[in-house]
Amino acid sequence: MAKHIGIVACSAEGAALCYTTVCTEAPQLMGAKHAHPEVSMHTHPFSDYVRLFEAGNWDGVAALMLSSEAKVAKCGAEIVICPDNTIHHVFDDVASKGQLPWLHISEAVAKEAKLRGYGKVGLVGTAFTMTADFYREKLAGHGIEMAVPGEKDRNLIDHIIFDELVAAEFTAESRTYFNGVISELATKHSCDAVVLGCTEIPLIVSAETSPLPVLDSTRLLARAALKTSLEG
Repeated sequence: MAKHIGIVACSAEGAALCYTTVCTEAPQLMGAKHAHPEVSMHTHPFSDYVRLFEAGNWDGVAALMLSSEAKVAKCGAEIVICPDNTIHHVFDDVASKGQLPWLHISEAVAKEAKLRGYGKVGLVGTAFTMTADFYREKLAGHGIEMAVPGEKDRNLIDHIIFDELVAAEFTAESRTYFNGVISELATKHSCDAVVLGCTEIPLIVSAETSPLPVLDSTRLLARAALKTSLEG
């Protein structure tokens, strides 16, 4: 039997895409129409997370994640994923204190980058994710270099994420802007691919339109969860 997947959500759009991916890609793997593992999801109000981000209260972020984990555990979850890149800053603390096994989003991305033979990738995400260590460390563990946009672009990307994407606002202007940033990662930094390191970015940047091949963190995490679920 497939293991029950628990989703500790943060922002709605990315969590919804992750959940949908699990449910729509499972039938091919499970060999039966409409089949997918049991899934439970919980999130605290996104405003609670944003308030803690702004205060730099990462212990509070970890506490919210553990609270959500406890709720999905009560529903029967056997493995846990979190479709939010930024709060992976406290992943190690949460995973060490939690009841269930957790899958790391950047580890799923790094494994796929290695499988595809990429030597250097660009990263776009929230300002915090782009300057934190967890992506760089996971990628380096697989022999892959990482580059990020300059400070001005990092700040504008962060603005688009928090003021548009998490509220399901996807404009042609922002789509064009993202593609321009990705083009610069190719031309100025010699990147082989780009990590869509915010779970909402795949809703505005697609593999078909991106100037570089994409590593979609949302869908890669969902696929990692499916693989782990079905291994059981």
